[in-house]
Amino acid sequence: MSQTVLEMRKVSKRFPGVLALHNVNIELRKGEILGVCGENGAGKTTLMKILSGSYKHGEYDGDILIDGKEVIFNSVSDAQAYGIEMVYQEMNMMLDASVSENLFVGKLPGKGVFVNSKELHSRSKELLRRAKLDINPKMTVRPLNSGQMQLLSLMRACAKNPKIFVLDEPTSALTDQEVDTLMEILEELRASGVSCIYISHKLEELYRICNRVVVMRDGEVISCRDIGDVEEQLLIEEMVGRKVETLYPKQHHATGEEVMRVENLSVPHPNIKGKNIVENISFSLHKGEILGIGGLVGAGRSEILGALFGQFTKGVKMALYVKGKKVSVASPKDAIGSGFGFVTEERKANGIISILSVRENMSLASLRNLPRRFFIDKKVERQRTQGVFDRLAVKAPSLETKLRTLSGGNQQKVVIGKWLLNNPDILLVDEPTKGIDVGAKAEIYKLMGDITSRGASIIMVSSDMPELIHMSDRCIVISNGKITGEFMGIEITDSAVMKAAIK
Repeated sequence: MSQTVLEMRKVSKRFPGVLALHNVNIELRKGEILGVCGENGAGKTTLMKILSGSYKHGEYDGDILIDGKEVIFNSVSDAQAYGIEMVYQEMNMMLDASVSENLFVGKLPGKGVFVNSKELHSRSKELLRRAKLDINPKMTVRPLNSGQMQLLSLMRACAKNPKIFVLDEPTSALTDQEVDTLMEILEELRASGVSCIYISHKLEELYRICNRVVVMRDGEVISCRDIGDVEEQLLIEEMVGRKVETLYPKQHHATGEEVMRVENLSVPHPNIKGKNIVENISFSLHKGEILGIGGLVGAGRSEILGALFGQFTKGVKMALYVKGKKVSVASPKDAIGSGFGFVTEERKANGIISILSVRENMSLASLRNLPRRFFIDKKVERQRTQGVFDRLAVKAPSLETKLRTLSGGNQQKVVIGKWLLNNPDILLVDEPTKGIDVGAKAEIYKLMGDITSRGASIIMVSSDMPELIHMSDRCIVISNGKITGEFMGIEITDSAVMKAAIK
């Protein structure tokens, strides 16, 4: 029988008005990768924050045992002293420090205040080699893309030689190639006896790398099994607490006339002077269509949406036609006036104001449409937002609930609801289900289908291949800033998209 290195017994955690965890028991064995899955709000991250010392002893009930002995953590450093390292989904990097300094922050090699630069450089190069990152360890982190930063976060944890490695949605910012690299690193760690807890909404990753899988729902453990003994459909049903007939409910239908056309779009590279990240591309969009945009991270996909919505204007060149009329977009206000809405990839950074209520977030894009004299008519605002709130089945006590208290899936519903209130003809969506659990994904997909069935159109950037394949009526693929493939219906396949993406 495998040696147990970690036990969490009868762990409960309460926040004001919410029981986040209730009598949770988990066991982690030496040299295994234990998958943990569940909907947003199931309690996964809360449990790991207890394990990592973010919530100190006394702020929760229950016990933690390492190698059979009870331990007490009052800080993150206490947990690290027992070999526990956690890498969060949201990266915490010092952007203007060097790669090496980020890798060994707090543990720079040397004596006293003197850093052994030669050793620092050498050890950094080895970590970068393992992560297949071809970057100079002396360069600052700021120019790196999100995938490179995520791999740096992982290697920073590896540099501390952890006994227990906790990963929370580690691949949300990674390309397929970077995911392969991560899997290789985890295999190496497992072979060396390191134990890992792997939290992910991506079930294919759990089946690829995990030995066992724990399902959590509403703060409780629903099941724990060997990964080979459970079918994906059963995992989904256990996570959401109901049967999910189909994850991709969109009904593909004939699309109508052209509603948008962009010609000769070029967007300057954000980090490389004199280079374009999008280079002289043209494409169209039709009524009731979901146009998917595929490609690797850094290919220029998000920059296309940013240019169309007026987020990027400096140096941008294009001719944009909406319903046959040439329009100029110099700001998001211009884009909204031309019938656009935009659900951004980084929901927390620029899609919501977390300290405001659900009502206030939903009405942000349509304030100009609300009746007013000196102040907004709150009664009308509540009526309009309540209608969308009910239609989207947002799981929140009321419209006045602070948005920061909602799960990721429900926050995403509010973001989409914000634009539904504005009734856009063209909705731009960038990674619509990033960081969202499988149950909420199905609801978001159904909502996108409802939007197009009413005659609006969607341009969707997605790195999730099944999402791109099943939700797109048509798909264009971007590589090195250029369109390298265009596919319709059943032509949209993994191999076709990937072949075009690496051109």
